[in-house]
Amino acid sequence: MVKFLVKRVLMACVILFFVMFIIYTLMSSLPTSYMETVAREMSSKAGTTKSYQEWLDELNAFYGMDKGVIVGYFVWLGNAIKGNFGDSWYWTVPVIEKFNEVIWRSFYLGVAAFVLEMGIAIPLGVVAAKKQYGFVDYSVTVVSLIGISLPTFFTASILKWIFAVNLGWFEIDGMQSRYYAMMSPWGQFWDIVWHYILPCMTLVITGIGGVMRYVRTNTLEVLNADYIRTARAKGLSERRVIGYHAFRNTLIPIVTILGNSLPGLFSGALITETLFSIRGIGYASYYSLRNGDIPFTMFYLAFIAILTLLGTLLADVLYAAVDPRVRVN
Repeated sequence: MVKFLVKRVLMACVILFFVMFIIYTLMSSLPTSYMETVAREMSSKAGTTKSYQEWLDELNAFYGMDKGVIVGYFVWLGNAIKGNFGDSWYWTVPVIEKFNEVIWRSFYLGVAAFVLEMGIAIPLGVVAAKKQYGFVDYSVTVVSLIGISLPTFFTASILKWIFAVNLGWFEIDGMQSRYYAMMSPWGQFWDIVWHYILPCMTLVITGIGGVMRYVRTNTLEVLNADYIRTARAKGLSERRVIGYHAFRNTLIPIVTILGNSLPGLFSGALITETLFSIRGIGYASYYSLRNGDIPFTMFYLAFIAILTLLGTLLADVLYAAVDPRVRVN
């Protein structure tokens, strides 16, 4: 196991190196950057003696963007290894400070949506497979297909139109009510939870369909296996056959979902957070990318790449824990 983990970690480091080089190259080639915006503003101010190009050259030299892609990437990589990701050009604070400010808002939203999604999708997928071609199966199939087909922005708009505009149960966007500062700590907590309900519903609705279909398909495959027929022939109750023998083997492909879900718990929901003005990591990364904030965007993408590699490694290790037939060698 130790040899396997060391080999996979070294392989992940190589992959991460080239992934971040590609991302740095793309970020350096953006048609619009923060420096160009600032240079344009500075050159248009009254009394300035520098032209747009002079301001742009000065800013590029100050931020180290005049060294070329390869040299600039190794400069960024050396600083990143030391934990120095620089200052955000758009948010005007250190990248780590901004990250610590917004990451937990996205994490709480992601965890709530993930727990609800798994808690609803897995049981419904198993029941749909157990009642194949029945009313429950067709109902779950329709719901899952609707969830898969609905784009996030459309789902969010419908939820806001129904529950915020027509019914008035929730605010259209934002994280706090206007009287938030006057509330008790317990009241402030429930006020934030209240604002998180619609974004959480959006994530659950758009994500639940794929998981239900995935669980249903794999459960059907397991239920048609020989050992399931043997267990039924021995006189075991249907509840034990489904709940113990079938569900345990259904967990093997579900491990893939759990491993791949790790980045989503921390990476934020860019579209959902932007539509609901939830100032999490997805919201911050959207405005950073839109304004050419290379330091923050590079850190965010490096963070997502590391989580993706860790999620894949975690899924491989969990395979051996769930399925005794799988051995790491």
